[in-house]
Amino acid sequence: MTGARLRLVTDDAVLEVDAAAGGRMSSLSIGGTELLVAATADPIGWGCFPMAPWAGRVGGARLDWRGTTFELEPTLPPHAIHGTVHRRPWDILDGATLRTDLGPEWPFGGEAVQRFTLAPGSLVANLEIHADDEPFPATLGWHPWFRREIDGNTAELSFSADAMYERGPDHLPTGRLIEPSAGPWDDAFTALAGPETIAWSDQLWLRIDTDLDHLVVYDEPAHALCVEPQSGPPDAFALGKASVVIPGRPLSAEMRWSWATG
Repeated sequence: MTGARLRLVTDDAVLEVDAAAGGRMSSLSIGGTELLVAATADPIGWGCFPMAPWAGRVGGARLDWRGTTFELEPTLPPHAIHGTVHRRPWDILDGATLRTDLGPEWPFGGEAVQRFTLAPGSLVANLEIHADDEPFPATLGWHPWFRREIDGNTAELSFSADAMYERGPDHLPTGRLIEPSAGPWDDAFTALAGPETIAWSDQLWLRIDTDLDHLVVYDEPAHALCVEPQSGPPDAFALGKASVVIPGRPLSAEMRWSWATG
């Protein structure tokens, strides 16, 4: 099925995944309270979308791979941003699984697969990138847009990282690691220690656990807070921080959200 929606329901939560809108989580309601920013015309401005086959910006929309330079679509001119799959329709394979190919904008054959598991008090999302016939570099991740305020309470983020990527004047990481600074941020962190937590009050909090070793925090918007687990930093291709996806050996990641309410 293409263009449909997944709807998963448990005692305390409802998850909706919009296959037509990039296979993104379009809604997560906890006890009747919506956590995610509602749909907008901006494809990178709402819900929680998968990022593949790269996460963050690609400087100059250029990918150099094994002696060849590939020009990507400059979706955030002059850069390319957040991969291709969040702009593509996904096929629903069953009540918890979706897939899409990586699209004509990506110079290599491959596909992405997502799986969701909703249980009381938790949501687990799995994301994979598969190569068809030849290896290619890739990163992946998720880009959630959490509502800044819920019931008059402002989101408070807690996380621990020993290193942050220095950001250059072009908004790309230079590759140099520095001591984390105070926010506001639109920055990439690594050497993470423990999960991230978001509390809107002592009545509602969310914990984010992943097996990924990079995190982008974007807390500049007044209406939203973005906490983005990634397998590498922005501009990972140029920095030599991308993984190599080999046919039969997908790049995969898992993200778990757990929550508690008063």
